[in-house]
Amino acid sequence: MSASPLFELPSRAYSGFIFDCDGTLADSMSLHHVAWRTAFAEHAAPFEFTWELFFRRAGKTLEVTVEELNAEFGSRLDPARVADRQRRAYAELFPSVQPIEPVVAFLRSVAGRFPVSVASGGDYPTIRRTLELIGILELLPIIVTAADVRFGKPAPDLFLLAAERMRVPPSECLVFEDSLLGIEAAERAGMGAVLVRSGPRGPGA
Repeated sequence: MSASPLFELPSRAYSGFIFDCDGTLADSMSLHHVAWRTAFAEHAAPFEFTWELFFRRAGKTLEVTVEELNAEFGSRLDPARVADRQRRAYAELFPSVQPIEPVVAFLRSVAGRFPVSVASGGDYPTIRRTLELIGILELLPIIVTAADVRFGKPAPDLFLLAAERMRVPPSECLVFEDSLLGIEAAERAGMGAVLVRSGPRGPGA
């Protein structure tokens, strides 16, 4: 698992808070990476799915990830089949997901006093189960996922929809994200952004 994440809060105040899920609230990114490696190995992918390759696409849907890798490496992997295998592999690892305590502690400090939401490129059932597993589902009444918008990160759509549902102007929203694509999406939405930095991963990263 990763080392304790670090983040720095901006000096100005905000009226609403939007959180990514995987790698921000839940320490699940290394498990997703393992699941991806399983899926690609079983489908004889002609590339090594390194941590760097994975992290560059963090925040994108599974199918889009496969499509972009096909374009990058000239492969012809079936996005639907590979994504399905990744989901099944991740489901086997899912029970070991842990909360990222510093971010969850901040969420608990603002929930109930300010509007809060989750905006994730994942699918709704998985995000909901993740939040339930780490004990914070009841704190997050608004969950926006890839199926709710036309364009995923780095487009601003996810965050703009979350702000709309919270009834908070984008300029008054602060986004917590662990990926650079997510930070770009927050900035394009006109929001403040906090990068949650995770430490080095273990073997296979």
